[in-house]
Amino acid sequence: MAYDEAQAERLRRALAGRRAVAEKKMFGGLCFMLSDHMLCGIGWDGLMFRVGEAREAVALARPGAMLMEIGGRKMRGFVWVDPAKCGTRDLARWVALAQDYVASLPPKKSEKRKVPGTANSRRARPKQSAPRANSAPRSRNRPAG
Repeated sequence: MAYDEAQAERLRRALAGRRAVAEKKMFGGLCFMLSDHMLCGIGWDGLMFRVGEAREAVALARPGAMLMEIGGRKMRGFVWVDPAKCGTRDLARWVALAQDYVASLPPKKSEKRKVPGTANSRRARPKQSAPRANSAPRSRNRPAG
């Protein structure tokens, strides 16, 4: 497991009672989504919070916080927090900061309902062509050569 289950349980307790929060395993960790937007999570580098670029400097001034970086790429608006420097009250404040930002985001557009066998389906069936007259069936195996 790529994340600490005890830390995940801490986040679950901090998020208890909030509506529209769901868990989703992703990127080797566990994310908590608020109305389909990433809110916070737990991963290999500790606790992750989505605070938005406008509040990034405020977040980075808190103890144990650092800008999230994955594969050398800075993820603006996301911070990692060292769980050892994040008590219960601190955790509640981090969740509130992230929730304040994520709640300000516009609702996600729902995907169109996909109907099997149609053009908007991921697995649309190929069109069947009529058999050609006076032709031998084609072999799928190609001759070696």
